Amino acid sequence: MFKNKYMGCIMAIIIVLVLSACGTDKGAVQQGQTIASPTPAPTAATTTSDKTTRSITHLKGTTVIPAKINKIVVLSAAYIDHLLTIGEKPAGVNNEVRYGGDYLPYLSKQLQGVTLVGSADKPNLEAILQIKPDVILIESRTAASTYEQLQKIAPTIVMGNEWQEYESDVHFWQKDLLMIAEMYDKVDAAKAKIAELEVKVSKAREQIKTLSNKNLAYLRVREKNLQLYAQNGHPTDVLLYNDLGFMPTALTPKDKRIDLSMEKIPDIQADYVLLETDPNASDFLKNLKASPLWKSTPAVMTNQIFETDSFWLFKGWGVIGRGEIIDEILKIIK
Repeated sequence: MFKNKYMGCIMAIIIVLVLSACGTDKGAVQQGQTIASPTPAPTAATTTSDKTTRSITHLKGTTVIPAKINKIVVLSAAYIDHLLTIGEKPAGVNNEVRYGGDYLPYLSKQLQGVTLVGSADKPNLEAILQIKPDVILIESRTAASTYEQLQKIAPTIVMGNEWQEYESDVHFWQKDLLMIAEMYDKVDAAKAKIAELEVKVSKAREQIKTLSNKNLAYLRVREKNLQLYAQNGHPTDVLLYNDLGFMPTALTPKDKRIDLSMEKIPDIQADYVLLETDPNASDFLKNLKASPLWKSTPAVMTNQIFETDSFWLFKGWGVIGRGEIIDEILKIIK
C-alpha cells in the first residue's frame, strides 16, 4: 500500500512538471509574440539575405528587384540625370515630345545609343518589352495610367517625393538620387557628386553676394501667356533664390508660380530677368518683345534680360543639370 501511495505521488509530481513545462513553452511563445521587436520598416533599398535581390519601398509599396541591375528603363528626365550622375547608363529612356521626340538636349551626348521608348505619359510598351529590363523607373504621373502594364514587364518602381509638399526641405530633389544610388550600391558616389555641386554653389554664391543689385525675376513664356516663377515650389527656384542667394522681386510669389498680365510687366523691378521660352511659344515671345509695356521694363531698358534654354525646369532636378545652370548664371552676372 505504501509502495502504491509512493508511486502515485511520483506520478503526480511528473504530471505537474510536464504541465508546468507545457505552460512555460506556451507562455514563452506568447511572450515572444508580445515583446519581440517589430519587423523594421523596409528602407529605400534593403538587400535580402541571399544577396541576389533587394526590396525597394516606393510610392506603390514594396517591390523586389535584382541586387545587380543590368538593364534599366527610365521614364523621367530627373532619374536619367541621377543615373548618369552615378555613372550608370540606362538601357531605355523616354523621349521629350516638346523637343521633337528625342533625348533631352542637355543629356543627349551621354545617351547616344540608348533606346527611346515613347513619352513618360505614353510609354511604348512593346519597345520596353524588347529591352527585357531588370527594373523600370517611373514617376507618379506615369504610374497613374500604366503602372499595372509596366509591372507585368519588369519590377516597376514609382519614385518621387511629392515636391509640392517639401515644406522647408531645400534638398528634396536629392532624395530620388540617393534612392537610385542605393539600388546600385553607389550612395558614396552620389554623395561625392552632391558635395562637388555644393562647392560649386558656394563659389557662385560668393560671386553673387558681391553684386550691388541682385533682384531676379524668372519668367516663362508659354504659348498663350507669361508666368512668373516663385521663390519655392520647384528645385530650380530653390537653386536661384535659396542656394545662390538672388533676391526675389516684389511681384515674385513665395510658393507657386503665377500668370503675369501685360499690365504688370513694367512693375517687374528686377536687376536680372531670366526668360525661358517654351518651344511652341515663339509667336507670343515675338509679340511680347514688340510690346511698349515690355520695352518699358527696367531690366529691358538696362539690357539685363537673359534668354535661357528651354529646359532649365528639367535641369533643376539633377546634379548635372544644376551644374549647367550655375555655369550659365556665372556668365550672366559677368
